[in-house]
Amino acid sequence: MNRLLLASALLLALPLASAQQYEFTRPLERLTFSDELEQYQFERATLGALKVSDPLEQLNRRIYHFNYKFDQHVFLPTVRTYRKVTPRPLRSGISNAYANLKEVPTIANSLLQLKGKRAMHSTARLLFNSIFGVAGLWDVASKMGLEPVKEDFGQTLGHYGVPPGPYLMLPFLGPSSLRDTGGLVTDFLLERDINWLDYPETSRRQPALYGLEVIDTRHTTELRYGQLNSPFEYEKIRYIYIKARELQIRD
Repeated sequence: MNRLLLASALLLALPLASAQQYEFTRPLERLTFSDELEQYQFERATLGALKVSDPLEQLNRRIYHFNYKFDQHVFLPTVRTYRKVTPRPLRSGISNAYANLKEVPTIANSLLQLKGKRAMHSTARLLFNSIFGVAGLWDVASKMGLEPVKEDFGQTLGHYGVPPGPYLMLPFLGPSSLRDTGGLVTDFLLERDINWLDYPETSRRQPALYGLEVIDTRHTTELRYGQLNSPFEYEKIRYIYIKARELQIRD
């Protein structure tokens, strides 16, 4: 979700037939972006956005507006304060540490999808960053040429043909689907069960760590409600999310 808005221009401009006619190998690495897409182009070129399964649209829109208000009045002011009082190197270290913990579900889901090379890639990242990067504070793996990849249980379900189901706008968390919401829960439980570096157990004793994780997640997430400056922002975000997930699953 972090780069959904950056990917929007290309995703919305692509002819819908393209995704049906061609298979992609690591498609997200080949995206190029254009900031010239106008509102009329979206309305004309993406009738497929209207076909997204959204039977809970009325509720989803209310949650969307709640997220917008919460973001403006709570989340973003908190993030701005966090950035002001926390030195950049420390912020970077915190983000790296939390990203390192996310390698655990990526490894598990890569194995479930029988992506052996990707599982070994993420395992190497996890070990190098945990050992040489001091519990992940430094992303030494990227400097060694091991760039981060991400697999989650929602992608695993999609890999095996499970449809996304109804679109959901989750409170605080933003765009999702029934399938991906179940995947979020599964990945969360997996991280807690494996208890890598004793973080889950420590965070149970120190709930403030959960708060720091939430703030860091918002700090590293580029989505800004209202940024599209369009009365059709809800439809655009919905379309972008669903199409981006399709590409991630096919990657």
